[in-house]
Amino acid sequence: QVQLDESGGGSVQAGGSLRLSCTATGRTSSLSKMGWFRQAPGREREFVARILWSSRITAYGLSVTDRFTIARDNAKYTNYLQMNNLKLEDTAVYYCASSDSITAGEWEYWGQGTQITVSS
Repeated sequence: QVQLDESGGGSVQAGGSLRLSCTATGRTSSLSKMGWFRQAPGREREFVARILWSSRITAYGLSVTDRFTIARDNAKYTNYLQMNNLKLEDTAVYYCASSDSITAGEWEYWGQGTQITVSS
């Protein structure tokens, strides 16, 4: 089992920045990728970003490309989501996820979520 601990959520004005962190503990030796999803009230869960653990290859959702950056600290089993130029529509609960597989769409472990609120 892998446990994911998220931090860094909060409130910010539009145009501002926040950084989320997510640390994996437990059976981390098989970690293949980590990522972020978000869900706003009344909307479906949306892919935000992911990073392949070995290659550091990244991918982003269309709505956050060029504004968000995901990176990882291998030694700490931690990934960071730097969010710049935040918009009102970025308001959501953000969930960290991880997987032992690099296969797209496979995510076995999830964090509890952290709220991001962007105001005007």
